[in-house]
Amino acid sequence: MCFYGIIEKVMSDLRSLPSVDKVINSTRLTQWRRVLPHELLVNIIREVLEQERLAVSSGKPPRPLDDIVDIVCSRVDRLIQPSLKPVINATGVILHTNLGRSPLSDEAIAAMVSIAHSYCNLELSLDSGVRENRDVHVEKLLCQLTGAEAALVVNNNAAAVLLALTALAKKKEVIVSRGQAVEIGGGFRIPDVMRQSGAKLVEVGTTNCTYIHDYEQAIGPRTGALLRVHSSNFRIEGFTHFVGLEELVSLGKKYDIPVLDDLGSGCLIDVTAFGLLAEPTAQESIARGVGLAFFSGDKLLGGPQSGIIVGKKTLVDRLRKHPLARAVRIDKIRLAGLAATLHHYIRGEARDKIPVWRMIAMPVSEIEKRAKAWAHGIGQVARVIDGESVVGGGSIPGATLPTRLVAIGNSNSRTSCLNIAQRMARFLRRHEPAIIGRVENDYLLLDPRTVLPEQDEVVIRTLAEAAAELGL
Repeated sequence: MCFYGIIEKVMSDLRSLPSVDKVINSTRLTQWRRVLPHELLVNIIREVLEQERLAVSSGKPPRPLDDIVDIVCSRVDRLIQPSLKPVINATGVILHTNLGRSPLSDEAIAAMVSIAHSYCNLELSLDSGVRENRDVHVEKLLCQLTGAEAALVVNNNAAAVLLALTALAKKKEVIVSRGQAVEIGGGFRIPDVMRQSGAKLVEVGTTNCTYIHDYEQAIGPRTGALLRVHSSNFRIEGFTHFVGLEELVSLGKKYDIPVLDDLGSGCLIDVTAFGLLAEPTAQESIARGVGLAFFSGDKLLGGPQSGIIVGKKTLVDRLRKHPLARAVRIDKIRLAGLAATLHHYIRGEARDKIPVWRMIAMPVSEIEKRAKAWAHGIGQVARVIDGESVVGGGSIPGATLPTRLVAIGNSNSRTSCLNIAQRMARFLRRHEPAIIGRVENDYLLLDPRTVLPEQDEVVIRTLAEAAAELGL
């Protein structure tokens, strides 16, 4: 076909595309015409038709009207259906950042729902009838649990560090060990936080070795703080030396410089009781005399997303009065969930009530029993094997917990094994609710440790459906 013939064909195909009116008046769009704003539906149709024009202009044949209506219906469905959905975490990563980190206790969920339903005394004293700070609902709890003089809660731990550096060290120098100028994930780095706060980062020592004299030699008239950052998502081993917190606090007292301690994951329980490597606790940090300690509420603490600041009252008050505090403050719903979570610790029931600790403390014998029940529902392509769970979420790097895994695949053929694993993984991801595992060594691996026992019935039923659907 000659050039002009091609142009004429394209122009003819473009003219054959339906108009917006023809699409919107399609019978299959009747229900959407009744419930969606007319302009919204028209905009979706125009976007679909524009993409069709581009496709036809590049030489593709025009789609029939029914196919175009299918695309419009699909887009409307995606638009009105929530994309954020609950999933079942069978990956074996307890604090899975991509899956929302900590699941909450029933009590925390109930508290959040209760507060979301109505007005509340967020910033009102019911005794005096006057306005008060919203932190009053958790401050006493945090002080009781950590031994701190005062506490403040913000949106997340990065916001807590940013607020402290801005309020205490803007246009000043903050001394940090070079081995602690870390990235906490998603490209978010301590030097970047420092830069945004207006403080100047002063790195001392080397990646693997920093001594107390390194800090002391760097102290000058513009020093605003000494900062320790816990390496919560990696571990340096071999020839290393880092300054202990007690040494750093003593140096800070000598020069009247506050010591700030970024703990990261926010642990209030001794994890060595579960066979894990030691993780610094907020209680230890406060006991050693730091000015402020920062930690997350949605990691090892097991509550909703939040950044917790505990420490000396004079410093907390300076943060509370800073304009940035309003920009990063926590909302009423998460505040209610955090308070309920902290009450579990106050009552000594955290290990029994908070899902993160229930998972960490779960005996291997119980996990094995559950894994066998899961595998039984699938058939011969599933077997129970030894494995490891991890805490995850930037907590306790390198530490693992023994577990039992359900491995799904056909061991008689590597090709079919991988095919079965991928098909099963895809089916489970698309199920309601989705079940997320991990494909490793050509097998789909499912770890019961990170699945709440009350979800077992759903998992077993879904696995049986998947096996039947895939003909396994």
